[in-house]
Amino acid sequence: MSFSMKDFSLEGKVAWVTGAGHGIGFEIAKALHEAGATIVFNTSREESMQKGVESYQKAGIKAHGYVCDVTDEKAVKKLTKKIEEEVGTIDILINNAGVIKRVPMLEMNTDDFRQVIDVDLNGPFIVSKAVLPSMIKKGHGKIINICSMMSELGREDVSAYAAAKGGLKMLTKNICSEFGDANIQCNGIGPGYIETPQTKPLREKQDDGSRHPFDEFIINRTPAGRWGKTDDLAGPAVFLASDASNFVNGHILYVDGGLLAYIGKQP
Repeated sequence: MSFSMKDFSLEGKVAWVTGAGHGIGFEIAKALHEAGATIVFNTSREESMQKGVESYQKAGIKAHGYVCDVTDEKAVKKLTKKIEEEVGTIDILINNAGVIKRVPMLEMNTDDFRQVIDVDLNGPFIVSKAVLPSMIKKGHGKIINICSMMSELGREDVSAYAAAKGGLKMLTKNICSEFGDANIQCNGIGPGYIETPQTKPLREKQDDGSRHPFDEFIINRTPAGRWGKTDDLAGPAVFLASDASNFVNGHILYVDGGLLAYIGKQP
């Protein structure tokens, strides 16, 4: 079968993006919508879900929002069934929901460590497990896990996050290994340092007009010489969600401006 640009189309597909009431998940969901997908998202709280629905409406998108904690297996199973009844079988799952706690390892308590692992690693396992039976029955499916630079690199104060994202990388490879013969592709996207409201304080000029030290650090470590934009994740997400990537499986696509390939500028 020859290649066609239609292979990038997501027309008729249902895409569930977890934790996509705002931020990177919201931007990825918008891209999937532009490619033709029907968008489903969940948040852990009613307030954030309603705000998310409003944000989609302002963007001209009719998104189906639900409240569900991705670490609650019973709730996830119940929601999966509800989505299938109200919207349709899930063709594309984006495991985006996540948390980070920046605490030095010796100061981090075990409960906080477990919470990060629970949301960032157990959550994708639980939601993937819930949607896989219908994907197998349908004969095709796409699972995309939002990994991180910390799937490959360590850094101070993020021991739990790095452990979770490293585990998510390997969960991605294992889902590929177990379900590839069911025509299900599981890949990951590893965003580099992205311009978001959360990272804005790290990019603001100092009082003397100089760059914030962390901003300078990232610019010097990134061959592209800039932070990523949320739009930079749109193309990779659509590609991995579409039939254009049907023989791409178990791969982590790092969207990092070349950071992982580069040792950094000489002082």
